[in-house]
Amino acid sequence: MRTRIPKKEIDLLGQVSLFAGCSQAELRSIAQFGSAIYPVPGIRLTKQGEPGQEFFLVVDGEASCKVGSKEVARFTAGGYFGELALLSNGYRTATVESVTDMELLVLDAREFRSMLMTNPSIGIKMLARLAERLADADAQFAI
Repeated sequence: MRTRIPKKEIDLLGQVSLFAGCSQAELRSIAQFGSAIYPVPGIRLTKQGEPGQEFFLVVDGEASCKVGSKEVARFTAGGYFGELALLSNGYRTATVESVTDMELLVLDAREFRSMLMTNPSIGIKMLARLAERLADADAQFAI
């Protein structure tokens, strides 16, 4: 567990919709469980169809997100990915590759579970955000 957390990471975690209801203390706790990594351009971070065990927060840099061969998104500072496979213990829905030098905060499944066990209030807030996302997704497909 990390003890020194850059303010930028805490601020970016606060922008993640999944953690939007969390206090500064809860955001600091989330960041303490993560690890910083520094991929160079061209590194595949996730692969569509493979099991996913990590959540990624972009602290700096840019990554490309593809479904099949079609780019569907770009992730820059404050962007995040990997939460669905991590939460569901499922498979990656997209391939994500670094485009530039990057700094990422990564929480693996073990760290994520430890964080939730240590701070159950974070899990409750995450459930509320996930329910909102699901309702928004349902509304997009309603006729």
